[in-house]
Amino acid sequence: MGKRRLSAEELKLWRAVAAQARPLPGRTLPEMPAEPPPPPAPVEPAPTRRTAAKARAAPPAPPAKTAADELAHGRTAGVDRRQAERLSRGRLVVEATLDLHGLTQAAARERLDVFIAAQSEAGRRCVLVITGKGLMKEDGGVLRQQVPRWLNQSPNRGRVLAFDYAQPKHGGMGALYVLLKRRRERGRA
Repeated sequence: MGKRRLSAEELKLWRAVAAQARPLPGRTLPEMPAEPPPPPAPVEPAPTRRTAAKARAAPPAPPAKTAADELAHGRTAGVDRRQAERLSRGRLVVEATLDLHGLTQAAARERLDVFIAAQSEAGRRCVLVITGKGLMKEDGGVLRQQVPRWLNQSPNRGRVLAFDYAQPKHGGMGALYVLLKRRRERGRA
């Protein structure tokens, strides 16, 4: 998952907020992001008889996967608003828990794949995956960064509908609520 560039409006708002911020003792303010370049204007060649005939004859291409298809914390496309709210607020019943503390990346990935498959086959909908906060690093621990990526990759992506950070009572930013697809939904994505 790459970082999304800020829009001009978001950058303006960020600069206004950051101008009022004071760093903690011993810290410095982060660098301000550069102005985003204007989007390039699309250039379309003039249609010719040959390209027009090809366009009519060729079947439409399947839609390409976009960043919107990728799961991220709190991104709940395909989930109704009420269900998404219940997930993010920790109001869905957690039916199973996987704790990845102390595991290597390889072992954690393997356990995650097996856990998601087993819970999906058992018909469970909401599970809790504990990654740990990784307090030694600014961005969090390795597992905290990797688990969202692994949930977006095969075989998990076909079983996962959404995920979000857990509430403090379940581990906060060191854990994820994972909403699994129903069996009938698995064939659609």
